[in-house]
Amino acid sequence: MPHKHIDLPMQLRSANFVPGTVNFDARTVEMVWSTGASVRRTDWRTGKPYDETLSVDAAHVDLSRLNSGAPLLNSHDASSLESILGVVEKAWIANGEGRAVVRFSQRDEVAPIFKDVQDGILRNVSVGYMVRQYEVTEERGKVPLWRAVDWIPLELSAVPIGADPGAGFRSTEPTKHPCQLTQIRGADEMPEPIKTETVTEPVAEIATRQAAEMPAQSKPPEGTTKPVDTRSGTADKPVDPPTPARSTAEDAEIMTRQAVAAERQRTVDIYDAQEKLKVDRSFADRLVKEGVGLDEARRSLIDEAARRSSSAGEIRNHVVMTGQDERTTRNSAVENALLHRFDPTAHKLSDAAREWRGLTLLEMARMFVESGSGGVHTTRGLTRYELATRALHTESDFPNILANVANKTLRTAYEAAPRTFQPFCRQVTASDFKAMSRVQLGEAPALDKVNEGGEYKRGPLGEGKESYRVETYGKIISISRQVLVNDDLNAFTRIPQLFGVAAANLESDVVWGIITANPNMGDGIALFHASHKNLAAAGAAISVATLGTARKSMGTQTGVDGQTIINVRPAFIIVPAALEVTAEQLLAVNMVPAKSSDVVPQSLRTLTVIAEPRLDVAVNGDKAWYMSANPGQIDTIEYAYLEGQNGVYIETRVGFDVDGVEIKARLDFGAKAIDWRGMYKNPGQ
Repeated sequence: MPHKHIDLPMQLRSANFVPGTVNFDARTVEMVWSTGASVRRTDWRTGKPYDETLSVDAAHVDLSRLNSGAPLLNSHDASSLESILGVVEKAWIANGEGRAVVRFSQRDEVAPIFKDVQDGILRNVSVGYMVRQYEVTEERGKVPLWRAVDWIPLELSAVPIGADPGAGFRSTEPTKHPCQLTQIRGADEMPEPIKTETVTEPVAEIATRQAAEMPAQSKPPEGTTKPVDTRSGTADKPVDPPTPARSTAEDAEIMTRQAVAAERQRTVDIYDAQEKLKVDRSFADRLVKEGVGLDEARRSLIDEAARRSSSAGEIRNHVVMTGQDERTTRNSAVENALLHRFDPTAHKLSDAAREWRGLTLLEMARMFVESGSGGVHTTRGLTRYELATRALHTESDFPNILANVANKTLRTAYEAAPRTFQPFCRQVTASDFKAMSRVQLGEAPALDKVNEGGEYKRGPLGEGKESYRVETYGKIISISRQVLVNDDLNAFTRIPQLFGVAAANLESDVVWGIITANPNMGDGIALFHASHKNLAAAGAAISVATLGTARKSMGTQTGVDGQTIINVRPAFIIVPAALEVTAEQLLAVNMVPAKSSDVVPQSLRTLTVIAEPRLDVAVNGDKAWYMSANPGQIDTIEYAYLEGQNGVYIETRVGFDVDGVEIKARLDFGAKAIDWRGMYKNPGQ
């Protein structure tokens, strides 16, 4: 049989939901999407009508797209995720009908549509399909019959109303696909030679049909024209049988015009390819003059471009493409949905995440396993524990998503935990785990007078030395399959959050432990000691007088040489929680004193109060108070993170000792008092 090849867009036909098949709990419903009945259509090339039938033979229908989770759309709108109403669960051919079960989404905006389906208000469904091959039967005096014998349903859509089967509309930029027409002659026609050609369709014709798929319309009156097979190498032309034959001169003129147009197009296409490939114009001129065919000319241009590239050395132009693919968008949406479920206030639900809202962890795991790498994987027949195990041990993105959610909650909690030591301490970075030596810079030597013609004298720079190193702290958290089965969101949100707080508390324990333990410095003397002139001779409560004494002691501190006054200015008063209110009342700016002796000098009101409960539990800690300079003026306490590991750091892997994902929280941290002259202590009373 002769064949013809054309390009066709996706076709549409109406279908309908099957009443009484709605499953309220599973949100599924059954539909009939084809019965194979005939529908009248119009050939866009000739404007002539033809009847289309869809073969419902299982050998002629490709159900792979439907059974791979094809979407249920809103009126064939594939431009956004919001248009997806659900998914095709399964599709099959039975008793001469195409049937399918679809499951509606649980999104809020889909609920009214599913409700209308339940109530029988919304019944119309349209199927979008692509035909690969038609068998065309033509009989004199009858409308041609196009029977689809190789076709594939692409998607199903809920529509407000089914259009007339013969009606159609056109779009300016359709997506087309190749289709083969196999000609079957009627018994009353003489066989004629037919050639095979490819016709490109300039516009897309889209038609719909009702669920019952109405029978073909009445036959057109005698004399109606029909599509004629390709009987020449030119484009298909409609020919009316009663039309008299053209003269030889007219045929020659038409062929001449067509040949000229084809030659012009060949020339334009060759020069376009030459410009895109950056080949010399002279090379393209030779191809045009020699009459080389377009396909052969393109191959020659590509070969010439490759030859020039290799001879000139390998030069590649790299274009940076930005954006994110569907996989990244989906993973981000799932993360957002889980974080919103954990803390709706801090994590607002994105539009893409609405599709995942309300799903349990096991339902999410099922969808990731089924859409894992290597194609579609079925999860039918798996128990809940088997599904959880597969979700956590496959190459799907689901384990990484769970780890990312745990990481974000841990990091957020870590950063939000209070660390009161930061204002009066200085942060640095350690390049490794070796001990770091910190030079305690003192005063510069005094400048001596230089007489006329005299020489400058050299002086030493006073210095001391302290050393410390960063240590590693950590813990492993496991997300097991029990978490998925039990839908225990707290296992990878609340628990990591507590670990984040614990990491921040560890830093505070290390730094405040230096103050409460009063360790020895590099000179062998305790941090707070009378020899360092930073410890009050007798304990006293916080008052204007005792603050003045502390300020004097800090201001008269000398440099490493023991002689130069360095005038340390206190910026913070550090108290236990028991003295916080007392300190704030004393330094309150808007407090009106009862008598002049109670007036707090303005210089003391500039002090910032830092209250730390860890001081209360130390020996005599609820009475002692401290003062500290700004670390920008003089060194006080220094704390360090390992380079590139600022704060708590997270690593994940698929567990071996446990069935699940292991998350390791690690903190590389160290601290040391560098200079005692920037701090002062009063034991209190």
